[in-house]
Amino acid sequence: MKEFKKNTWFYPLPVTIIGTYDENMNANAMNAAWATIYDYNTVILNLGHHKTTDNLELNKAFTLAFATKDTLEASDYVGLVSFEKEPNKIKNAGLTPMKAPNVNAPLFKEYPLTLECKVRSIDEDYHVIGDIVAIQADEKILTDGNVDPKKLNAISFDPINHNYLLLSGEIAGEAFKAGLKYKK
Repeated sequence: MKEFKKNTWFYPLPVTIIGTYDENMNANAMNAAWATIYDYNTVILNLGHHKTTDNLELNKAFTLAFATKDTLEASDYVGLVSFEKEPNKIKNAGLTPMKAPNVNAPLFKEYPLTLECKVRSIDEDYHVIGDIVAIQADEKILTDGNVDPKKLNAISFDPINHNYLLLSGEIAGEAFKAGLKYKK
């Protein structure tokens, strides 16, 4: 074993894109690898203060899309560029915003799996807790009516080597059954 100093290493970190509207209903997108499930039907975003958090406080709604191999470049770009410095970043990234059906936030046509969320709370450190109110999935990523990880082709962020990794969907074992051999 080799010991490392404490750092922000955590696997996997899904690459998610937060969609919000500003005060003029302009769509904004932000790459956020520090998003995860918080509780049943609830997500948490760990953010600093910037335009996205202002939008979250204003509209109390957001979408959370899962980045894929096909959206990798656009996803990276919306994390590199601030909306305040580049108001055309959505267009520059080739993204197509659409009004989400259930919350006051944009969906982006290019992302095949998106959670629609309402803000439950934002604390002083910009930890955002959101309640999932609906999930939008493109038919092209479904098999037998469910999301197929191989078709989704989601990516994760490698915080150690600063790369994006494919989540290929290869099955390593069956959840809630693989460990039964140890049960007495």
